[in-house]
Amino acid sequence: MQHSVWADDGLGGALRAEVHYDGRQMMCFSERPATLVEMFDGLVRRFPQRPAIVEDRTISYLELDRLVTAISGNLAALGVARGDRVALFLGNCWEFLACVIACNRIGAIVVPIGTRQRQAELTFLLNDSDAKALVFESDLAGAVPPRQDVPSLVHRFAVGVVAPDAKPFADLLAAPAPAVRAPELSEEDVAVILYTSGTTGRPKGAQLTHLGIIHSALSFARCHGLSATDRALVAVPLSHVTGLVGVALSSMIVGGCVVLMRQAFKTADFLALASREGITYSILVPTIYTLCVMSSELEAYDLSAWRIGCFGGAPMPIATIEMLAEKLPHLQLLNAYGATETTSPSTIMPRAQWRHHIDSVGITVPCGQIKVVDDDGREVPRGTPGELWIAGPMVVPGYWRRPDANESEFVDGFWRSGDIGAMDTDGFVRVFDRKKDMINRGGFKVFSAEVENVLCSLDGVLECAIVGRADPVLGERVHAVVVIAEGSALAEVTVKKFCAERLSDYKVPETITLRTLPLPRNANGKILKSELRENKTTTLSRLPR
Repeated sequence: MQHSVWADDGLGGALRAEVHYDGRQMMCFSERPATLVEMFDGLVRRFPQRPAIVEDRTISYLELDRLVTAISGNLAALGVARGDRVALFLGNCWEFLACVIACNRIGAIVVPIGTRQRQAELTFLLNDSDAKALVFESDLAGAVPPRQDVPSLVHRFAVGVVAPDAKPFADLLAAPAPAVRAPELSEEDVAVILYTSGTTGRPKGAQLTHLGIIHSALSFARCHGLSATDRALVAVPLSHVTGLVGVALSSMIVGGCVVLMRQAFKTADFLALASREGITYSILVPTIYTLCVMSSELEAYDLSAWRIGCFGGAPMPIATIEMLAEKLPHLQLLNAYGATETTSPSTIMPRAQWRHHIDSVGITVPCGQIKVVDDDGREVPRGTPGELWIAGPMVVPGYWRRPDANESEFVDGFWRSGDIGAMDTDGFVRVFDRKKDMINRGGFKVFSAEVENVLCSLDGVLECAIVGRADPVLGERVHAVVVIAEGSALAEVTVKKFCAERLSDYKVPETITLRTLPLPRNANGKILKSELRENKTTTLSRLPR
């Protein structure tokens, strides 16, 4: 349902009621390309000479079209056809985006895989998806499984130097075989399979459709006011829904330019690239903003073009917001909330409201619907915590070959997020915790996000995580893992005092781990709280630098 804050019209046109995925009723944008193929072909016609991608070189939309034509033609000549899966084991490079569009053009399904995956993990993903082809970086060849372990994988292409048992990616750029007529695609066809984090159990492949990707890209572009003049910086992996949909495709859908940060993140490199390329838009984890604002080199770079800094995945420290407001007053910090299963955004913070609702993840996206329910699936009153159930065209129709998960995690068109949150009377959503991560201390519920938000505002804290530790009397006690800045003299007693002045006594961490090593994360960047719970150490002296 359209929130009153969002305009009734704009990019994507007015909303209209439609039915998709065998009976799901939803609101949709009335003026939209049906598929990514239609979207891209329209961009080439409208903006042939505009820059589409900047990485080691600048590629215009027309040049990107030529590359896509070659890749799609050569894949088709090898027998890759509609419905076949093509896995991408690549970092942030132009080849990644070109392959996504090329595969969509012939109806193949793209399976992005994070570059941190090891061979056993990669083997599972390739077999689970029955991938027919793999495009990988030659530097990652050691993680690629042997042929006998992945019988469905017929074709392998290496980007970079020659890799064993693989053809060079340049073969896909050679003059293509006679053009194959593109198949008629439905907007409900699967375009991308993105595997969920797999923090527990085996990863599930979320089926991202053309319908969902187009609506998510339009939501970001419409709500953030993106246009063809915007330059979006992708510093998070393209193999993640945020990098691929939230940043890259959301800027491309309006003819904007995608600037790729290929190398591992370093604050100085990020600032230099953002300044050199005049970036205007980004979606980053809060830690990156904190590192930027704490950098002594920040003022040496011209970041005057950077107008929208979207973030998600964790609370933004209030201290970071205040410092950024002082040093980069033109930068709007806009929270968003979503998941792989929602093709990125479920909520977005309105640009005019961000300073007044910094504890919120924004309001439901224009075509979306969120309800807050109790354990029995009954909707609760506004302001009451419960599980967030999400519906709309951006929600995936289901998981790849997982009927069990489809039955348990999708109810009447809603996806059960597993997140505990609340919606106030104005429609602003707050996310408190994962349902399974909520701490029960002697009958009192402790939402880790609330404590983490307080801790992150303490000077010297880079990031933190709150977990429950088993206790024979209370059931669980509150434990904090706090990553402190290099050279910080922060002590456990200071952390406890800071929390005690701002939180109810039962929410104050009783044991604390201080460390300088980053928090453990999975391939999608989510904090692995299971690892933190298993670590029995309660207090660590600062680790070697």
